[in-house]
Amino acid sequence: MKFIVSSSYLLKQLQVLGSVINSSNTLPILDNFLFELNHAILTVSASDLETTMSATLDIDSTSKGSVAVPAKLLLEILKTFPEQPLTFTVEENSTIEISSNSGKYALAYAPGEEFPKSVNLEEPSVTLVPADVLATAISKTIFAAGNDDLRPVMSGVFFQFSPQGLTFVATDAHKLVKYARTDVTASQVADFIMPKKPLTILKNILSTSDAEVKIEYNDSNATFSFDNYILMCRLIDGKYPNYEAVIPKENPNKLMIDRSQFLSSVRRVAIFSNKTTHQIRLKIAGAELNISAEDIDYSNKAEERLTCDYQGDDMQIGYNSRFLTEMLTNLQSDMIMLEMSLPNRAGILTPIDGLEDGETVTMLVMPVMLNN
Repeated sequence: MKFIVSSSYLLKQLQVLGSVINSSNTLPILDNFLFELNHAILTVSASDLETTMSATLDIDSTSKGSVAVPAKLLLEILKTFPEQPLTFTVEENSTIEISSNSGKYALAYAPGEEFPKSVNLEEPSVTLVPADVLATAISKTIFAAGNDDLRPVMSGVFFQFSPQGLTFVATDAHKLVKYARTDVTASQVADFIMPKKPLTILKNILSTSDAEVKIEYNDSNATFSFDNYILMCRLIDGKYPNYEAVIPKENPNKLMIDRSQFLSSVRRVAIFSNKTTHQIRLKIAGAELNISAEDIDYSNKAEERLTCDYQGDDMQIGYNSRFLTEMLTNLQSDMIMLEMSLPNRAGILTPIDGLEDGETVTMLVMPVMLNN
């Protein structure tokens, strides 16, 4: 088994696949890349059992075969080469030899048969989504997903597909983000919960791609195919909470304000908030928004006044500044609207401008109790 490949081309593909491999694996074989050669097509795969990703590379070869090559060692050596053709030759003595312009390097390999086989989806449902839409949907929602191992369903992003459009939801019970598109649709109704790790990998590659992503899914697995990549992952098992029920419908108090100005103020004032609660207080009266925070233990306090466009009753409400900052950072618009009903009900943040046709973003932030 022998093939020739460009060093930088191979490195670029392997760096993407390398993000699948865990730093500590239960099975030693998972520390390897699987190389499967079929004449001029090389398929390289990486897996952590939950997520498997493969890339197909065009190379120069006439042989067939499969070997598992140590991932860390291979990435380290490839990073040091300038752009040049490398020749990989599998030797009889369980080593794979790499020949460059300046030298030869031998790595021990494992038989390719030991590598876990990827699952074949039986009669999956299929939806096509443009790469930029999927990348935006993931980046808009993934930060709001939880990290609680006791509630695994909330540690992923909920995908809801229907002929009316696509909806992506993430929540950790303190904040919730719902991102919806009506300009991209699916043929039938389906929903599933995607884990964070494969979504993070997808987000990083899709941002540079202009392909269409083919999403295939059944009850337990989903596959994302685009360009020369296929990413397959096991879905989170369980029923997603009824998020529609927690979004307050009647919100008579509406605050419109410049996003970057509001964000800067929240960031500054938050420095003076209590280090465990991160609580800041919003006090709105007329066209004035007063943002304040106090850390009684250290006698630190801060207060800022901003002008805003407000319709509703005068009110005071407390929020965790970290959640508010995350949400304001994640919105891209110049102006935002904060809708509220009561100091103990969730506030809803929505962008006023900067959205494409058919795109909606709704962010919900739970208030914290103010101690007067």
